[in-house]
Amino acid sequence: MESPRDELALDRSQVKKAAQAIQAFLKSSSSSQKLFQNEGQAVSLLFTLWKIPKKEQTIRIPLPNGLRKETGDVCLFTRDEPNMTSEQTERFYKKLLTERGFNNVIEVIPFKVLRTEYKPFEAKRRLLGNFDLFLADARIRRRLPSHIGKHFYERKKAPLSVDLESKHLARDMERLIHGTTLSVSNKGSCCMARVAHSGMTADEIVENVITAVSTISTKLATTGKNLKIIHLKSQTSVALPIYTSDLSHLAMAEETQKTAPSTKGVKKRKRENEKTEVSEPKQSEKDKDDEEEEIPQLVPIETPTKKPKQEVISKKGLKKAPKPAGKGLKKTVKDKKLAKKTPKVTGRDLKRKAKTNKV
Repeated sequence: MESPRDELALDRSQVKKAAQAIQAFLKSSSSSQKLFQNEGQAVSLLFTLWKIPKKEQTIRIPLPNGLRKETGDVCLFTRDEPNMTSEQTERFYKKLLTERGFNNVIEVIPFKVLRTEYKPFEAKRRLLGNFDLFLADARIRRRLPSHIGKHFYERKKAPLSVDLESKHLARDMERLIHGTTLSVSNKGSCCMARVAHSGMTADEIVENVITAVSTISTKLATTGKNLKIIHLKSQTSVALPIYTSDLSHLAMAEETQKTAPSTKGVKKRKRENEKTEVSEPKQSEKDKDDEEEEIPQLVPIETPTKKPKQEVISKKGLKKAPKPAGKGLKKTVKDKKLAKKTPKVTGRDLKRKAKTNKV
């Protein structure tokens, strides 16, 4: 059984034939001639996998022949230096790159400028179209997604992190600028990486293709030989196959996937069974309690025949009770009226009556 990190052996003559066919197709078409005269059309590798990977992965691929010119469209996002303005930080990092031996011209954008000047949606889209590659200081890379937007990640132009404090800064920058990346997603079995352009010769394209396939086959996280087919194509041409794997690789990939997650699956099943065993007696006890509570409700309750009569009598008594209270109230009202009508007798009135009787 072969190790999962073995390099794939490509047929160099087959790769060269595919590169020459793509170049002939691009030269024959009128639209491709304009692209060929200016910057060149991208030539990419299309990878088809046997199994969809479980995790996403980004593979950095150094190439012997660079894809971009020295004055290429490269942008670098840097952090804001303390006690410096945005212009001073831009000059500081450009000077730092030249001192470390990196002479290529790139655009430097501090983080403060990115937040203020490139906050509108149109400015972000313009920035995305102006540059082909984006680099970011490793100290601020985690803060970028909320400021650059989702279009950078949809177009697969996510900024690549660079350690600006490393001693080999020039070497790391050249590898990223002249190289390429492959983003392996867990949503499909196909992925693509830009490897060359139509302005290169057939031998240069072949060298880039062979180095890219060797690095991808060694750095791919999936176990076993998961690469099924590799095609070489441009933006407008047909995909030409340069490698096809055997069915034995599929069996190897399935065996490695079965053996690895089998132990995890057994542990998960044991935990689930333990949970179910513990939960079942609890549920049975609850069911018993519910049944004991529900049984008395199903038994009919016998009521004596005298009770309804007593209830009727009590109701009649309640109706008769307020009647004397109402009569007493009427009497008191009448007494009040009489008391109002009868005049009060004072001492003077008695004296007057006595005088009149004597006369």
